[in-house]
Amino acid sequence: MPSSDPVKLTLYVAGQTPKSLAAIENLEAICRTHLAGRYSIEVIDLRKSPQLAREHNIVAIPTLVRELPIPIRKIIGDLSDSQKVLVHLAVGTE
Repeated sequence: MPSSDPVKLTLYVAGQTPKSLAAIENLEAICRTHLAGRYSIEVIDLRKSPQLAREHNIVAIPTLVRELPIPIRKIIGDLSDSQKVLVHLAVGTE
């Protein structure tokens, strides 16, 4: 994948729990380091919008969804293993 492709990420969390906060921090660090200038992050709090869990097929939290580029990919957890996150989301860090 060319490194100029935009990456759209949505992170589903439940409130300000330690795991949710860790996932947000870890995701921001990964993106700053590996996707500088070509990503967008939307954080959705399922405590505020619980209907979105069903609409978006979210079964565990935190869940990170790569919306773009297609195909959609998901990873569950606090995103502490940055290499695993990058490989699983296949975001092309070259």
